[in-house]
This record gives sequence, structure tokens and C-alpha cells, in this order.
Amino acid sequence: MRRRSFLAGALAAGTLPLAAGASGPEEGFVAEARRLSRLPHRDTTMTLPPPFDALTYDSYRAIRPAPGGAAGLRLGGGFEADLLPPGFYFRDAVRVEVEGEDGWREIPFDPGLFTYSERYFLETPRLTEADRAGMGYSGIRLRAPFRAPGVADEFLAVQGASYFRAVSRDTLYGLSARALALGTGGAAPEEFPVFTRLRLHRAEAGRVRLSGLLESPSLTGAVTLSVVPSEPTITDVDLVVFPRVTLSDVGIAPLTSMYFKGPLRAAVADDFRPAVHDSDALEIVNGAGERLWRPLSNPATLQTSAFRDSGPEGFGLVQSARRFADFEDAEAGYHRRPSAWVEPAGDWGPGAVMLVEIPTGDEFLDNIVAFWRPEAPLEGGGEYRFGYHIRWGARPAPPGGARATVAQSRSGRVHDRPGYLQYVVDFEVPPGENLAPDLEVDGAVAEGLSSYRLEARGQLRVGFQLRPGDAEAAELRLVLRD
Repeated sequence: MRRRSFLAGALAAGTLPLAAGASGPEEGFVAEARRLSRLPHRDTTMTLPPPFDALTYDSYRAIRPAPGGAAGLRLGGGFEADLLPPGFYFRDAVRVEVEGEDGWREIPFDPGLFTYSERYFLETPRLTEADRAGMGYSGIRLRAPFRAPGVADEFLAVQGASYFRAVSRDTLYGLSARALALGTGGAAPEEFPVFTRLRLHRAEAGRVRLSGLLESPSLTGAVTLSVVPSEPTITDVDLVVFPRVTLSDVGIAPLTSMYFKGPLRAAVADDFRPAVHDSDALEIVNGAGERLWRPLSNPATLQTSAFRDSGPEGFGLVQSARRFADFEDAEAGYHRRPSAWVEPAGDWGPGAVMLVEIPTGDEFLDNIVAFWRPEAPLEGGGEYRFGYHIRWGARPAPPGGARATVAQSRSGRVHDRPGYLQYVVDFEVPPGENLAPDLEVDGAVAEGLSSYRLEARGQLRVGFQLRPGDAEAAELRLVLRD
């Protein structure tokens, strides 16, 4: 069976509070993106000289920002920035500008701003002026003493295409976001818009802001990220897009994660760990206030699911398993990976939350993507603006209002009923709530829907058996109702 959509929804009430917004997009970048959208796309890749042209994973990690060079650029308020070197997978040139007392200052690429491990490099690379002129950085990372006083810990990294990722006070790096997705999960090759310029603004009132110029063959754009590191860390995003051509496959606020194995498909690998994933569910609060929970999977074939909606309150990729025993991985620390929750700032109108699940044979490639796809295409020559907030944390959202939440989902074969699968979903339901399950199925046969209290954990367990037969896809929706 190819299970395209398995939803577990719990009733919700109220609206989601929005974080304080950013001060708007960088208007200089907006004007530059508008101008570039009227011109042919320019190649942003670097011609890398040795040794940057042949770096491996290990040798790339052996290049480090040097104190007083690429490391520790002061942004005020205890915030610092490090510049990241090019090479390995990172071959798009990024120009970096820093705001100072006298205005903006660009930092030209210089190999002397980094240190190089003697294990991989005989000396600091020496480049010609022509080589240096054609090079840039691969991105930046931001640090601040948000975990402990006097220790500038990393909380945000912007590197590779338009990817960025953040951590909160109680989490480690895990899933990523990016400025925009184009053609994700489609038949044609995906297009990856890239940051070509980054501006680091002076920090104000515990908040740091950075702006990016976005370019790709199909569009240009300007992005502003305003970040407050805490628990959760909040990233406010302002995006302006200038399509060169009409785009019907745009992904707004895309989140990218990894799901290799877990309770819904534990037999995918012979692995001592019970679960291996950065996220285990897609969660949505739709425009009607209904809360949806869609367990993630590592499918046998590419799967795309659409959750149609109008004016969504929010969506996110969730890491709900929070105990070491859920993963038994002392090195990766999957139980400390963050969840990320997207809240639109304003009404996004009709469209769909899209979920793309890609088969993977290991845990080293991201294979999960979730994003908002507007119903109406973005017309070539137009100008489109989107604002939203991302909360990164151990359990950042959706805040409040739920009468029930999903604790876990499990599945397995029914040994005495060939062709049947057993599904079990455990809900956190407060005492006094009298909710009963309702199951809607299309494309398969479901039997034996039942529910009972797990007194030891204070949860409501719902179970049923499914016979998919020869169906290529089955749509299931499990709902708790009064």
C-alpha cells in the first residue's frame, strides 16, 4: 500500500498569537531584486581555485573562521557573526555586508580570514587577485549568549542555496527552512533559488536582523530574517518575490527534514535504534481551527500529499519524541532536535499545505519537505509579498487551544489476518473530555475501530485494522469528536 495521507485530527479553539514582526524587507534589496528580474539570469556559481575546488567533507570542516578575521564580527548587544568558507557542496558566491557606525561595509573574500588544519593543508592558501575577485562566502552563522551568560553559542546558520536553520536554548540543530521552494516533488528537476548577497544589521533590543538577495532562473527576491534566540527561538520572515515567468509550483515557508525509520515503519532498516528522524509528523491548524496531525514516513516511492485550506493558522514539522529511549542514539541526539512551526502574518488565502516524502536508504539526506502552495499561480512580471513567523524549539507550537493532541502512532501486520495492518494512535486527552473516534477511509477497508483509556499514561488509545487490498493509495482520516 502507498499511504498518501494518514491524518489524526483533534478539535482546537482560539487563534494563534503572532510574534512581534520584523521591520520589513530591506528596501534596497527589494529594488535590486526588481531590477534584476527584468534582466536575464546570471550564473552565481564560483570557479574555485585550489584547494577550494576539491574539498572533502573532512577537509572542508578543517577550515575554520579565524578570531579577528572571519569569526566574531560584532553586531552589538552581544550578537556576533562568523563568515563561512566556500567549497565542498557550497559553490554559489555570497557577498557579505556588515552595518557599522559609518554605514555598510562589504567584506571581500580573503583566505587569510580562516585557519586551516595542518592535517589537510600545508599552508594558508595563496590566491591571485583574479581568483579572489571571483569568490565569495558560502553563508554566515550567528552567535549570542542565549544559553549561558558570557558564552556566545550558535543559534542560526544561513548556508547553501537559501537554506537557514535555527536552534533554541534546549535543542540541537535538526531540520532546516529556506526562503522559497520551486518544483519540489514535481516531474521536472527542482530549482533552488540562492542567496547572492547577505546584509548583517546592527542588533537592537535582543533581536538581530539579516537581509538576503535571492536569485534563480525563474525569479528574484528579497528576504529579511529577524531573529530572537530563546526557547523557542523566533524567526520573523518577510519575503518579496519577482517572478520572471508564471510559477504554479511555488512553495512558501518550506521546511526540510529527515525521516528514516520509526514506529510506523520500523522494519525499513536493520538498525539497533528504535527510531531515526529529525521530525516525525506534520502538524496543521487550518483556517477552520481544526488541528491535523499527519505522521511522517519513509515511503517505498515518492509520495506527495495536499491538505487544501484557506487562511491557515499555521503548520509545522514536529519532533514529538523527546526521550533518549525513543532513539537510543548518544551521538546524534535526535531527542533534542527542534520542531519548527510556521504562522502566517496575515491571510494567505486559498491553497494547500503540501507534504513531500522521498524514499531514502540512510539518515544522511533530507527526504521530507512541507510548504504552503498558493492556489493562484505567481504571474511573471508581478510582485508578491509574504510574511510569516517560524518558532523553533522543543515544543514551540501550536500554542494552546487543543482539546487533544497525538502522543504517538504505530503500525504493524496482523499475524492471524493476512493482508491486514493494525494501526494504533495514542492521544493526550485531559480528564473530563469525552471524545470518541471517527474514521473515514477511501480506497481501502477498515474494521474494528475501538478506543479505550490507557490509565497508566492517562492517554486515549484508538485502534483499527486496515485491509488495503490491491489499492495503490488509501486516504485515511481519524478524528476525535464530541
